[in-house]
Amino acid sequence: MRNKRIKNLSLIILAITVFQSCTTLKNGNKHSLKEKMEAYLMVYFKDDTHGLYFALSKDSYTFTDVNNGNPVIAGDTIAEQKGIRDPYIMRGNDGYFYMAMTDLHIYGKQKGYRDTDWERPGDKYDWGNNRDLVLMKSKDLIHWSHSILDIDKAYPEWNVGCVWAPELIYDEVKDRIMIYFTMRKGKGKTQLYYAYMNKDFTALETTPEILFEYPDSTKQVLDADITKLPDGRFCMMYVAQENPGGIKMAFSNKINSGYVYQPEQVDFEKKSCEAPNVFKRLSDNKWVLMYDIFSVNPHNFGFAETTDFKTFTNLGHFDEGVMKRTNFTVQKHGSVIHLTKKEALQLAKHWGTNFSFEK
Repeated sequence: MRNKRIKNLSLIILAITVFQSCTTLKNGNKHSLKEKMEAYLMVYFKDDTHGLYFALSKDSYTFTDVNNGNPVIAGDTIAEQKGIRDPYIMRGNDGYFYMAMTDLHIYGKQKGYRDTDWERPGDKYDWGNNRDLVLMKSKDLIHWSHSILDIDKAYPEWNVGCVWAPELIYDEVKDRIMIYFTMRKGKGKTQLYYAYMNKDFTALETTPEILFEYPDSTKQVLDADITKLPDGRFCMMYVAQENPGGIKMAFSNKINSGYVYQPEQVDFEKKSCEAPNVFKRLSDNKWVLMYDIFSVNPHNFGFAETTDFKTFTNLGHFDEGVMKRTNFTVQKHGSVIHLTKKEALQLAKHWGTNFSFEK
């Protein structure tokens, strides 16, 4: 009888454990059932189409576009201005993938989408003015829901001039996705802001606040990218439009405040660059800083590598060093996440891409 009770108790404990694991995973509080990450997905856009592109890699050095250099989603199907820029992708801890993009077509007039140079008068709202961000959510990287986040409509008193380069990060303390972006009020200087998304990822739950104050208020800052470090601190890469404009770092113990200015510029470019994105190599304890060198023709990405976020090694540009592209060029403003082998193969199969893990 005692053995039977012990057996029954064990089954009950097992059932409770399985239930708790499934509940925890579903609620997105912890990664209870992690699958092994074995691949990389880069998202980017191109100026000529203002569409969204995907590229895969199995080693983090060589990337192959899944649609042979063509958009996987056309910008005119998801954006108010009929074009997107600055795509960012995040793997949520709830099993979903999230993307945020700038709703802006800088060639809208030439393409026949509008009769004016910009959405609103340039003398009042300056270059590249826009109102919206594009938000997208998917379970499988193939089927996406999408919504428009109109910052100007939500906060008309701000006289929003532009809202660019959104990125996403999960705040464990708030149990919310934090969105942070570049914003300009009227024709003022661009600054970095943050807010928290609602559970449905369709609207802001909090009012945007300043994320970081640059010590020289006459300079514009933009394109923030936050990485949580192994020691628990947060490193924010961003662009300071000095001469030339380039990538700088700031560190904080908090995800949304307290970032301490570091004067050093960490890119290796002679001309201006922007759009920093940091991703970790799965094979070793190295992080890659990727950035967009918009000042060269044709456009290209630059890369640097670090193990400690103190010293960086120059890896050069795509196709000029160890980082390679197989079937695409002139990519702009990218971001990279890890994928499982199954996710990568499923995405490649959907787009008919020859992508294999066989050596």
